[in-house]
Amino acid sequence: MSGPAPVGQADGTPARRPALWPWLALALAIILVDQWTKVYFDSALQYGERINLLPIFDFTLLYNRGAAFSFLSTAGGWQRWLFTALGVGAAVFILWLLHRNRGQFRFCLALSMILGGALGNVIDRTQHGHVIDFLLFYWRDWYYPAFNVADIGIVCGAILLVLDEILRARSAPKKA
Repeated sequence: MSGPAPVGQADGTPARRPALWPWLALALAIILVDQWTKVYFDSALQYGERINLLPIFDFTLLYNRGAAFSFLSTAGGWQRWLFTALGVGAAVFILWLLHRNRGQFRFCLALSMILGGALGNVIDRTQHGHVIDFLLFYWRDWYYPAFNVADIGIVCGAILLVLDEILRARSAPKKA
């Protein structure tokens, strides 16, 4: 998964590697939008309150002490630190991958989105002991679990990672 080494220039000087800062800036932008929206909805709504926007979509205010789909949300509190540690560990690994692969646009775009989302939720866990969710889609009696901007970053980044791998595999030379 590591990117190609920089190729030397015609004058013999080594080529510069692509910058890392745009990927970190994207992750920071996701964190900022995520945190701003969470602060807004946490102050504008009461817990459990819903504001209907569309026949299939509400703004709401819910707290998730677990992981995706409220996994382990009813555990005794230890899960807060487990998921915080997993988020921090994932962030460190993603930073390493970004550093090594910063010339691969789709891959780094995906990782930056995941990084911003992971750290947005880590901030919630360390500050509040739970993640603030406020987006709720549903159809009749079926409800998709409430989520937030950080979750959108994580899911979109994961989808882009899969797409990047499919496109990379298709463009790889075939072995005879």
